Amino acid sequence: MSAAPRRNLLRWIAETRAPAPTVLIRLAVGSVFLSEGIQKFLFAAELGAGRFAKIGLPAPEVLGPFVGAVEILCGTFVLLGLATRLAAVPLLAVMLVALATTKIPILMKRGLWAMAHESRTDWAMLLGALFLLLVGAGPLALDARLAPKPSDRAG
Repeated sequence: MSAAPRRNLLRWIAETRAPAPTVLIRLAVGSVFLSEGIQKFLFAAELGAGRFAKIGLPAPEVLGPFVGAVEILCGTFVLLGLATRLAAVPLLAVMLVALATTKIPILMKRGLWAMAHESRTDWAMLLGALFLLLVGAGPLALDARLAPKPSDRAG
């Protein structure tokens, strides 16, 4: 990748026009994912590999710790506001898989309202991560400190 596209990619990752209160979305999304990732290791039988086996995901003994590590790493990045847009992408994938594997079966067996109730956190995390992907971390983030300044953009 040449210097210009690389610079544009780095600019997109770090730049943000989001307002300062975006930090509240980062705190919500980052803290939930960090907590859930840690719990996949602390309570592996209930929330990690054991849960993944119960719902029929392949290679749960690998997938459980992998997802836990992704949630810890990306949740921490979101909390810090570091590479927030990049960190949001795997979190979106985690939420889409969670909704497809755990909430769609509820919809099919117990109906819309049971699924809506059970998926409220998943839905909030999905939309929160999507928001951060679209707008960035906001000015109260490491990304804002690392973003190229207007004077750095020439050339």
